[in-house]
Amino acid sequence: MVRRTITGQNVLKLILPVLLFIGACGGDDNNGGGGGGGTPPVPPTPAVAYVANQTSNNVSTFLINGSNGALVIAGSPVPVGTNPAGVAVSSDGTLTFVANQGSNSVSAFTVNTSSGVLTPVNGSPFAAGTTPFRLTVSPNRLFLYVTNQGSNDVSAFSIDATGKLTPVTGSPFAVGFTPAGITLSPNGAFLYVANQNSNNVSAFTVNAATGQLTPVAGSPFAVGTTPVGIVVSPNGAFLYVTNQGSNFISAFSINATTGFLTLLSGSPFVTGFTPTGITITPITPNMPNGPFLYVANQSSNNVSAFALNAGTGSLASLGVAFPAGTTPTAVTVSPTGAFLYVANQGSNDVSAFAIDGSSGALTSVNGSPFAVGVTPRAIATPGRP
Repeated sequence: MVRRTITGQNVLKLILPVLLFIGACGGDDNNGGGGGGGTPPVPPTPAVAYVANQTSNNVSTFLINGSNGALVIAGSPVPVGTNPAGVAVSSDGTLTFVANQGSNSVSAFTVNTSSGVLTPVNGSPFAAGTTPFRLTVSPNRLFLYVTNQGSNDVSAFSIDATGKLTPVTGSPFAVGFTPAGITLSPNGAFLYVANQNSNNVSAFTVNAATGQLTPVAGSPFAVGTTPVGIVVSPNGAFLYVTNQGSNFISAFSINATTGFLTLLSGSPFVTGFTPTGITITPITPNMPNGPFLYVANQSSNNVSAFALNAGTGSLASLGVAFPAGTTPTAVTVSPTGAFLYVANQGSNDVSAFAIDGSSGALTSVNGSPFAVGVTPRAIATPGRP
C-alpha cells in the first residue's frame, strides 16, 4: 500500500494537507479502496479529526497540524441528532457520517476540502435502526454500514456522489446481541461486527456491486466477554477485538478467500482495564518497525501499545501503558500514522500523542489535551473511525 503526502496551499498556514488516495484499505483503521462500482476521484483534503459528543449533541471539528500533531479548531461544533455515539469519515476525506443513538438516525455531511468544515447533505439525517452506535464507510466510498444496538442488526446504505444515503436491498442484516464495533477488510470484501452481549463476532462477505451482506460460513465466532472495539490489520490478514469484560484482545487470522476467522496462537493478548477503542497505524516509510496497535482502556485511564507482527499477527506489548484522560473511549491515528488521538469520555477532551516510528512509543503533543464537547464517544480521521 502506497501513501503520498503533498504540501498544501498553505491553508490557514496551519497544516500540511494530505493527499489521500484510494488503495486496498478500509474499515475502522485504514483508508483506501475496495469493493465494486469504481473509485471516486480523490481531491486534496486537509488532515482533519471529528469528535462525536454524545451529551452536547454535536460534532467537534479540527484540523491536524501536520508538523506537530496539534488540533486546531475548524469552525464551531456542528449540531447533529440526539446522543451521537459514532463518527466515520470516508477515506477520500469528502464525507462524514454520524450515528445518533437517541434519534435512530445517521447525519451525513460533505467536507470542505480546504477548511474541513462540515455541511449537511440534502435529506440528512437518514433513518437507521434502533439505537445506532458505530459505523464504517466502505473503502471505495460507495457503502455505509451502521450497527444498531437496540434492534440487533446492521443498516447498510449505498452512498451517491452527493453523500445521500439509500438503504441497500435486504437491509437491515441480523447480527448478535447489542452490536458495537464494526469494520471492513482493506479490500472491502468482508465486514465484521463485535456483538457486545453475545460475546462473539459476526462475519459477512460484501457484494461488491450492491453492498449486500452474506454471512460467512461458521459465523459468528466466539471472543471474550463484552467485545466492543474491532479492527483489521493494514494487510487484511488479521482481525483484533477488544473485550471489555475480560481485559484482553482476541486476535484472528482472516482467510483471504472466505473471510473465515481462525484464532491466532498466543491469543488473547492482555490490555489494561475495560479496553474499548482500538486502532492500527498504516504501513508507511516513516514507520520502519510498524505497524503498531493501540487500545484505549476506560477503567485504567491509559492506552496499551503493541508492535504488530505483519507476518504472524502476533502482538508484542511495548511494556508500558501511556496515560490518557478520564475514561478514554475511542482512538484513531492521523492519515500519515504520525499521531494518535484519544477521546476521553470522562474529561471531555482529546489526548494527542506523537508516535515514534521506530518504537511505537507515545509522546504527548504540546497543548494536549484538547477540549471538545460533553461526553465524547467517538473520534475519526479520513478512513479511520
